[in-house]
Amino acid sequence: MEGHAHAPTVFVLYRRSALRSAGLASPRGSLERYSLYGLDELEDAGWIVRHNLEPGRAPGPGARLLGSVLERLVRATGGYPGDFATVLASLGAIRRADVVFSTVDTVGIPLVLLSRVGLVRTPVVYAAIGLPERIERLRGAGARRLYRGAYRRLRTIIAYGAGEVDALRAWLGEQGPEVVLVPFGVDSRSFRPDPTIRPDVDVVSVGADPRRDLALLAAVAARRPVWTFHVVASAENVAQLVGAPGNVRIERDVPLSVVRDRLLGGRVVALPVRENTYSGATTVLLQAMALAKPVVVSETAALARGYHLRDGVNCRLVPPGDPNALERAIAELLADPDAAATLGRRARETVEEHLGWERYAQRLVDRIAAALGSATVER
Repeated sequence: MEGHAHAPTVFVLYRRSALRSAGLASPRGSLERYSLYGLDELEDAGWIVRHNLEPGRAPGPGARLLGSVLERLVRATGGYPGDFATVLASLGAIRRADVVFSTVDTVGIPLVLLSRVGLVRTPVVYAAIGLPERIERLRGAGARRLYRGAYRRLRTIIAYGAGEVDALRAWLGEQGPEVVLVPFGVDSRSFRPDPTIRPDVDVVSVGADPRRDLALLAAVAARRPVWTFHVVASAENVAQLVGAPGNVRIERDVPLSVVRDRLLGGRVVALPVRENTYSGATTVLLQAMALAKPVVVSETAALARGYHLRDGVNCRLVPPGDPNALERAIAELLADPDAAATLGRRARETVEEHLGWERYAQRLVDRIAAALGSATVER
């Protein structure tokens, strides 16, 4: 790369989770690597990749203590903190890197605030996943000025939802960094139709993010006792299903390979989401489309552009929070299997043409390379 006699180094900041640990422990090409936001593709592009989940980078007592102090200080001044300890534990490696890629706001917010006070000078590519909703929680004009000033120092912000791009551009103004939409992708080889699996559930819904509207789905299930429902959710989201009718089967926190099987087992995939800027049940939506399943999804601002969705062509789009529209779309697909199969086939075609994992990863690599000042990496 121009200006570099050696292969450049990107330091990737992850939120610590069982999902990420499973991904790192899995061989290349496995489904679990899906959670690493293009780490393998960055290496294939010629980068030296380091990250905060490497052995020995867990926060020690000093980082945890200082992180706790900083989190309390940020809250006291009206701010939204994040995981300072994780960023502090990797501060030396971050400073030595050529570029930092922050994959989630939990670690990104502390990174930005530490950059604001001069402790981090490395160019940052920041992935926003619900940042506008977090900014809304800031208390007081001083906190809002601090965060706006800090985020204006970034090199690039990427977002996976069109609504989030629009909100961040409006918040940061003309003095802000580049804010770009990078549509997420799916591995269409791992998620592909399997004609040997015959659907045995009417409606399947999968998802862990906090914007899922599983209570709405339960309301539809109560109206339609003859339909069978299978919901795979996080431990937190299961609370929305307390009191769900007996035709709803509930499963929690399953591996990605099981998610694929559950999606294949549904006649219709229903993904109700409350209105927001960043989440359209995007990951599961793309997985279900790649499996050629007929999908009903809420038309949130997150899906407004970039995902090539067309109601009645490759999916069914329904207004968020509308049980009548959700019920009607599901009923129409269950009543007409041929139309549902056509919808699923076109969904798969859309993924293959526009939303494959390789396309997502290349866009990501290009943005990280551009932050260093060049679009190519020395091989």
